[in-house]
Amino acid sequence: MDLSKVRVINNPVVLQNLCTMRDKNTNSHGVRIAARKITRCLLYEASKNLPLVEKEVVTPLTSFKAKTIASDIELIISPILRAGLIFTDEAIDILPQATIRHLGMYRDEKTLKPVWYYNKVSMEISNPENFYVYITDPMLATGNSLLGAIDLYVNKGIPIKNIKCICIISAPEGIENIQKHYPEIEIITAAIDDHLNENGYIVPGMGDAGDRIFNT
Repeated sequence: MDLSKVRVINNPVVLQNLCTMRDKNTNSHGVRIAARKITRCLLYEASKNLPLVEKEVVTPLTSFKAKTIASDIELIISPILRAGLIFTDEAIDILPQATIRHLGMYRDEKTLKPVWYYNKVSMEISNPENFYVYITDPMLATGNSLLGAIDLYVNKGIPIKNIKCICIISAPEGIENIQKHYPEIEIITAAIDDHLNENGYIVPGMGDAGDRIFNT
């Protein structure tokens, strides 16, 4: 596992909310609030790769050149359904210029492989180097779902340096699986846990993220 390509964001705000999410006694409302606070921190970190330009700004006192995100880029937030939806509201608040492109997969409980049921990445791309993609999924367990999502964007010619994976909790096995196929991709996470159990769940983890977020 190459930790140089894994950015662990563990400031006190993230750690406090991660503790809340993990606690089995936290109800779904509490899990959702904690998850949103963490995702906001992770998204701020992920967005450090966005290109900046100078813009002339007039303040109440004077005019000067300020830095801002380039307006000619295509920014995509791509949550993996269903648990990845928790990122959407925060992403739109932070990056209102982004397009949200949902990806629907569920895990076959026997094979632990992803099964596709929804794909909003069917668009044509003429200038792939202008695209910046953030793929979001609260739990990086086996990594198979995330790999399927990465493949979609790489196959459209988007440079791997423009694609980031944002996960709240990650397992070493999942990170190694991603890095085996895409060693240069960056993963932004709040925690690297100990291992996967025999059912493919992260330990200590937080249980099934979708169930706990949506109270199902």
